[in-house]
Amino acid sequence: MIYLDNAATTFPKPQDCLERALTKYLTIGASPGRGGYDQAVAAEAIVARTRRKLARFFNAPDHYAVCFSHNATDALNMLLLGFLQPGDHVVSTRLEHNSVLRPLHYLAQNRSISVDLIPFDGQGLVDPDKIAAAIRPQTRLVIINHASNVLGTIQPVAAIGQVCRARSIPLFLDVSQSAGQTPIDMQRWHVSALAFTGHKSLLGPSGSGGLVVDPELAIDPIRFGGTGIDSANPTHTRDYPYRLEAGTLNLYGVLALDETLAWMESAAYQQAARRENRLFARLHAGLSGLRGVTRYGPDDPAGTLPLLSCRITGISAADAGAILDADFDIAIRAGLHCAPLVHQQLGTAPDGTLRFSLGIYNTQAEIDASLEAIDALRRHSV
Repeated sequence: MIYLDNAATTFPKPQDCLERALTKYLTIGASPGRGGYDQAVAAEAIVARTRRKLARFFNAPDHYAVCFSHNATDALNMLLLGFLQPGDHVVSTRLEHNSVLRPLHYLAQNRSISVDLIPFDGQGLVDPDKIAAAIRPQTRLVIINHASNVLGTIQPVAAIGQVCRARSIPLFLDVSQSAGQTPIDMQRWHVSALAFTGHKSLLGPSGSGGLVVDPELAIDPIRFGGTGIDSANPTHTRDYPYRLEAGTLNLYGVLALDETLAWMESAAYQQAARRENRLFARLHAGLSGLRGVTRYGPDDPAGTLPLLSCRITGISAADAGAILDADFDIAIRAGLHCAPLVHQQLGTAPDGTLRFSLGIYNTQAEIDASLEAIDALRRHSV
């Protein structure tokens, strides 16, 4: 199989990293923070080390907390449902994933918040001036995805952060797609919180992710339970990170992130990432040159993540995706990609697009075979 759906989850994973994590998991076996014996202490030490690694990875201010969750969707729900109050106003964009849109819709229906969604331009970029113009006295936060999971566009977060800082509005980032693909700098961009997932370009297992958050933000927990501290108190602790971590952590997921984050600093990983970018430029140029194929997003592949969306004239995205799978053994994503407003603005709804998303293990032969397959579909669909 040629796997080109890495924006959904990276595959394959770095086997050595995950095997080392599994060995540690089977050796330690204890819940972090749930005992004073050696194995529990060792587990807690690795969790604390991984928190520090993630804070450095995102260049978070020293006092920011890293709170683990099931994934970015879980983290975004904790963030939005725990922070927004009745009557609050939110500025976001039409590029957002349903992991932001649906919590905001729920809050609009049940807490009477209001939301302004800023459109994007032909390259998939959001204008910081339009975000500034949408801010009102009732605005409680600005939340955007750092990079679109449909178009791959990387947003001008530094400029948007300046807008938010000048107005004392917290900026929240969804870095589900960008974490591990492009540098993220919470301090320089004035980001108050970000949500990340472990199973995409951080190369970890599913069921891992979390928040990096300014502890001065008043985020109420939306889940309650054991934390390993202050157990006699019937009220859930307000201390970060345990404030947002009810119950036992996914220790294997944390151990795996500890390993993959270390590997991502290696020369071998950097070389693989450069190869991935070269292959994406090849795919971008190849699809752009095919008559009857419409590509969406930035014209310059250097300004995007290694993913793009396209349509083939005369064939639906669903049918094209099924044929690529059945006849060519190519796995891509077809449809709306959980970002319906993007497709509404592009004019590709309700069918959606074909999305190709590369990973560090793809090869030139796979890219060339994919271009040949699209060319064959294009010729037979006319």
